[in-house]
Amino acid sequence: MKKTTIVLSAAIFIGVVLAGGLLIFLQNRPVEQKVQNWPSRTDDQSAVTVTVTPLDISFASKEWKFSVVIDTHSVELDQDMAKVAVLADDQGKEHLPVLWQGAEAGGHHREGVLIFDAVAPFPKFVELRIKDIGTPATSLFRWDINK
Repeated sequence: MKKTTIVLSAAIFIGVVLAGGLLIFLQNRPVEQKVQNWPSRTDDQSAVTVTVTPLDISFASKEWKFSVVIDTHSVELDQDMAKVAVLADDQGKEHLPVLWQGAEAGGHHREGVLIFDAVAPFPKFVELRIKDIGTPATSLFRWDINK
């Protein structure tokens, strides 16, 4: 009887320690962010097709990232993407990209990621504007944002 009581007490003690450890682990786990799948927007002016997809434009992000794919068969894509793009918010403020990570200037197909500092205060919408890609017109891509 004494052995059974000792074994049972040890099992309860181990169970309590494991349960406490599990609670501490779960409590310190980072909160999962809701990942938003943003729709792609495409502009097909003249002979150039530009498709932009937000990769990360969330409230918690320090950088906002947009995937950009450009295709053509007749125009040289020699623009400096960090200089021809601007992100506008709902207050009319314009934000310049901090980085273009992607294909260098030239050719008929380019893709990469435009990176901006996060917009603050958090806007109701953003509009990415890319100018001078195969036409004097500006390509506009807009997304409404809900926190």
